[in-house]
Amino acid sequence: MFTVHTLPKMAGIQSPMVRAAAEIEAIIQPHDAWSAAVIDDMLTQESVQLSLVTDAEGGVVGYCLYQIIFDQAEILRIGTAPQYQRQGIASRLFAALQDTLQAANVSSLLLEVRADNTAAIALYKRQGMQVIHQRKGYYQQSGVPAVDALIMQRHYE
Repeated sequence: MFTVHTLPKMAGIQSPMVRAAAEIEAIIQPHDAWSAAVIDDMLTQESVQLSLVTDAEGGVVGYCLYQIIFDQAEILRIGTAPQYQRQGIASRLFAALQDTLQAANVSSLLLEVRADNTAAIALYKRQGMQVIHQRKGYYQQSGVPAVDALIMQRHYE
C-alpha cells in the first residue's frame, strides 16, 4: 500500500523525509542530484512544495518537488526509488499533483526531461504532456556526447 503526502513547510532539512527524497535523487540522478540541503532551501520558497509517496512502513519510495507561481506550475524534480519503479508510484504523484493544480487554478504544467529518458517521456505523455521545445546538447558530461533537454507542457481547461 502506497500513500501520497505533501510535506508540511516547517519540516525542513531535519525531516527524514527530505533526506530520503535526496537519497533517491542521488541514486537516480547521479550526475546532477540535488542534496537535502538544496531541497530544503527550495522549500523555503512559498511557491515550492514537496510531495512524497511512502510504503506501508512509512519509507519514502518516490517524490515530486514542484512550484506553483500564479497560474503556472513546474515540476522541478521527480523520482522513484529503483526497486519501486514501474509500480505506479510516479502516476500516483501525478494524480495527487493534478488535484493540487486544479485547486490552485493552474493553467499549465511544465517540466524538463533528458531526451534519452524514454521511460519518463512515455510516462509524461500518458499524463497528457507534449514536447514544446528542445534544448540541443543541454546535458553535458565529460567524455560522453551531450544529450538534448525536452521541455514538456500540459494545458488545463
